[in-house]
Amino acid sequence: MKEKINLYLLTGFLGSGKTTFLTNVLKDLSNEKVGVIMNEFGKIGIDGTIIEKDGMELVEINRGSIFCSCLKLSFVSAMMEMVDRSIEYLFVESSGLADPSNIGEILDAIESVKGKVYDYKGAICIVDGVHFLEQIKDLETVERQLKHCHLAVISKIDLIDNKTLEEIKSKIREINNKVTIQEARFGKFDYDFINEDLMKNQWVESEDTTNTVENKPKTISLTFTGEVRKEELTAFLKAVCSDCYRIKGFFELEDGWNQVDVVNNIIDYKISDTKETESTLVFISKIGPNVIRKVFNSWNDIIGKDMKLNN
Repeated sequence: MKEKINLYLLTGFLGSGKTTFLTNVLKDLSNEKVGVIMNEFGKIGIDGTIIEKDGMELVEINRGSIFCSCLKLSFVSAMMEMVDRSIEYLFVESSGLADPSNIGEILDAIESVKGKVYDYKGAICIVDGVHFLEQIKDLETVERQLKHCHLAVISKIDLIDNKTLEEIKSKIREINNKVTIQEARFGKFDYDFINEDLMKNQWVESEDTTNTVENKPKTISLTFTGEVRKEELTAFLKAVCSDCYRIKGFFELEDGWNQVDVVNNIIDYKISDTKETESTLVFISKIGPNVIRKVFNSWNDIIGKDMKLNN
């Protein structure tokens, strides 16, 4: 009889550090056959390029949340497809805006067709140590991700003080008083969760997700051919970041190709060996379609070179 596939769900708000976490886990599982389903809100997938490794099975599902009716069928189909790929572990990295409350319903749908092929090991929620206390005030998604997780990992603790760390832990406990809390510094974390029973922290039943077609945020992408100075791109990103939940992509600058990450007003560049043919940035809007005008005008005012905006 075929062994069940160990299934982990990875959640956490935009920019919390999910892809960094997953990259490190995949290094630790270098001798295992691993599958990844990567979910992003934008039309263009960025994170799949970052985490690819030899022998890994990767499926990308873009343009929405895998827990929303708009993509739920695609998610179920991808998980069924993974069953036939001879993998030992499957990691599902959901979009930062995804509400995983209905994961139980999705697993039931797969079991009704394929049988009990997955051993659901639990949901791991990455908590952004720098921005969490602001996010939790007005973003229901952040609370839902914590409510339905079995391990909470506070990231970026090297960037916060002990008082803030304790406030974050206290708030997590208000939302989920069963979950194990761990900490990550400089993206490093104890990955022994693979050997632990995270499901002992299961305390709420599956429920309807808050992700709907109606509340799906506006996402656009910018493509550009040529080179831009980092100083100019930074000025442009500063002009638009307050109106975006997240900005990310790859861009050709004077020092070569860079992976670009923007969370709130923090702009991060990392040299990349990507082999892109054009620069791309994905914007997830806080202000709906109005982000199109803001991005267009700011680019023309600061950089002033031809580019393309795509829905």
